[in-house]
Amino acid sequence: MDVWRRLFLAVVCGVAVASIYAAQPVLEPMGRDLGVPAELAGWIVATGQVGYLAGLVLLVPLGDVVDRRRLIAVHLALIAVGMTLTASAPAAWAAFVGLAATGVFAVVVQTTVAYAASVSLPAERGRNIGVVTSGVVVGILGARVVAGTLAQLWGWRSVYAVLAVLSLALAALVLVAIPSEERPDRPGGYRRAVISLGALFGQHTNLARGLIAFFVFASFGTLWSGLSLPLAGAPWQLSESQIGLFGIAGLAGALGAARAGRWADAGRAAPVTGLALTLLIASWAAIAQLPWSLWLLVVGIVVLDFAVQAVHVSNQQVLTAAHPDRTSGVIGGYMVFYSLGSALGAAATTAVAAAHGWVGSSLLGAGFAAFALAVWVIDRRSGEAGRSTSVRAEVSTCSGSRSPGG
Repeated sequence: MDVWRRLFLAVVCGVAVASIYAAQPVLEPMGRDLGVPAELAGWIVATGQVGYLAGLVLLVPLGDVVDRRRLIAVHLALIAVGMTLTASAPAAWAAFVGLAATGVFAVVVQTTVAYAASVSLPAERGRNIGVVTSGVVVGILGARVVAGTLAQLWGWRSVYAVLAVLSLALAALVLVAIPSEERPDRPGGYRRAVISLGALFGQHTNLARGLIAFFVFASFGTLWSGLSLPLAGAPWQLSESQIGLFGIAGLAGALGAARAGRWADAGRAAPVTGLALTLLIASWAAIAQLPWSLWLLVVGIVVLDFAVQAVHVSNQQVLTAAHPDRTSGVIGGYMVFYSLGSALGAAATTAVAAAHGWVGSSLLGAGFAAFALAVWVIDRRSGEAGRSTSVRAEVSTCSGSRSPGG
């Protein structure tokens, strides 16, 4: 895959995922305009994640059955519809419907990543996934910068209007920018793909990497879905555009982890994951200083987003390498955990902050990260125990074959 195609697919991912996370820096004015109480404002982001979960189960498996190029174009066009409904919403219920619909079709991100994985040579799969997936992080965090500025100039509705236009333009470009990936439509193919998605959860590697993603993105959602409220309040009282600028710190950290795909290609996915999870826990010590120091907050954001991106890319490289013939299904199954974790973090952080302040939210985020590290440690130990058992069995078999009369 050439560099321009990788970058284009990264842009597709960035715009699609931005449609879910654009609300984060404008939660306060958006909730106020729509009449959503502050303690429930996290559900503005969580609603998109719930829709995303439905799309992972129902739509992502289509990528293993039909041409992914057409699928990507259609889903981008439907994201534009959801964004238009949100931008023009006269009341909270209409905005929630638009956000949920957008979330359903934002799973085009996974179809795009699966496309990149399927057309890549094995030696460059991790690198390509790393570049394309970096578009996801740029979309999540860059949306904060752009959304904050747009909201400051023209109100929060302008954010969704701009995203609707971008999504529609990309839908048209996809049909000419990437080659068709024709697949024969087999009777029952989609049904089998959806059913087999459930079977993936029972496989050890898929379950372990999925649980790590669940807790990692719960920690990620705790930060980014709760950050705007304390920054908008005392003592900082920052504007939407100023709050959005913190996304630049996140971008620096996430892009710094772009080499995680190459590390995974070199067989270092496991140690990279362990180190990144340790950094994720440590980042919360700096993030917890938000009421007293914005500089320490920035340091914590850079470290957190570096860690999250490194874990995310490593997870996807491991899973797609294990299932090269089912990239859409395996990424869809993995992202179910991502979506559930992100929704949990988004919904929980505003409630915890309302009851216990930012220190409570920081302890929540660090706790999620600690659970992710615990899953990684258990998985590593069980893997080493399995290999030791296999070696002992092999040695015993060889010894038996050399014994007299054996």
